[in-house]
Amino acid sequence: MNDSIENKKKLSIVVPVFNEIEVLDTFYVRVKKMVETLNSLSYEIVFVDDGSEDGSYQKLMDLADMDDNIKIIKFSRNFGHQVAITAGIDNANGDAVVVIDADLQDPPEVITRFIEKWEEGYDVVYGTRNSRKGESKMKRLTAALFYRLLKTIIKIDIPVDVGDFRLMSKRAVIYFRELRERDRFVRGLVSWIGFKQIGVTYEREERCAGETKYPYTKMIQFALDGITSFSSLPLKLATWLGYFTSFLAFLYLGSVFIQKALGYTVHGWATIMVGMLFIGGIQLICLGIVGEYIGRISNEIKQRPLYIIEEIRDVENNKNENPADKPVSSWPGQ
Repeated sequence: MNDSIENKKKLSIVVPVFNEIEVLDTFYVRVKKMVETLNSLSYEIVFVDDGSEDGSYQKLMDLADMDDNIKIIKFSRNFGHQVAITAGIDNANGDAVVVIDADLQDPPEVITRFIEKWEEGYDVVYGTRNSRKGESKMKRLTAALFYRLLKTIIKIDIPVDVGDFRLMSKRAVIYFRELRERDRFVRGLVSWIGFKQIGVTYEREERCAGETKYPYTKMIQFALDGITSFSSLPLKLATWLGYFTSFLAFLYLGSVFIQKALGYTVHGWATIMVGMLFIGGIQLICLGIVGEYIGRISNEIKQRPLYIIEEIRDVENNKNENPADKPVSSWPGQ
């Protein structure tokens, strides 16, 4: 009997958590109900507490006291959603790894369909949203535009209407762990890896409780990370804007000569001011685009760890430690 358990393949479910105390009980019940139907697989649930301040960590510890299959990774502070996903994947031990948020917008029951595709030989199975319940028209519109713009301007194939809800095989996880860039866009990195990938459609539900952790400011920053991580088109756009303004300047110069030859008196103050403001605005836009890329280069060359783990709770593997007490060379995320 023990041999059959040991020979089972293992599923790791990675769950980034930031101030989600209101949904954790419901989330755990639904995930537990789902995994109990997976007779051919053992499992672990890897919760990554991303610096929560609402008691989420204590709630996770209470759940771990009831279930030895729960692993908890506690960050020393908030490092962000994409980094939390990365830490969970780094510390997952499964033959396949599923990433899912705790807010229950992505139904845990869909994971069984992911597993079916994985068993057919796919290395990445991602969830494609048919609908986005409980979200404003503006958010749905901006998200749709972003995904389609990204697909147009980058060279790799990032599926549209797809979030971070996905399954990755062990070999996909191994290569994902090699990608250590700081400004992370996980769904783009997974697409960049390649291998056999397929989508599974589902209906995205309303948030179970609590508030979204992605207001418009974070969404804009997330979009910038995605674009600048996988495309140099903004830099080329800056060059094209320079050519365009130079072309307009030559056209205007021609009109000045014509007016001078015809004897027209040109006062010029308004025209000069408009021209100066237009060219100045273009220059500032171009400097801003270059600045975004320079900022990302600066983040990369600092070589700081992606994250710092304050504590790991892993009853199954008899691990309860404080990695922050170890030397820098042994930090996860280094």
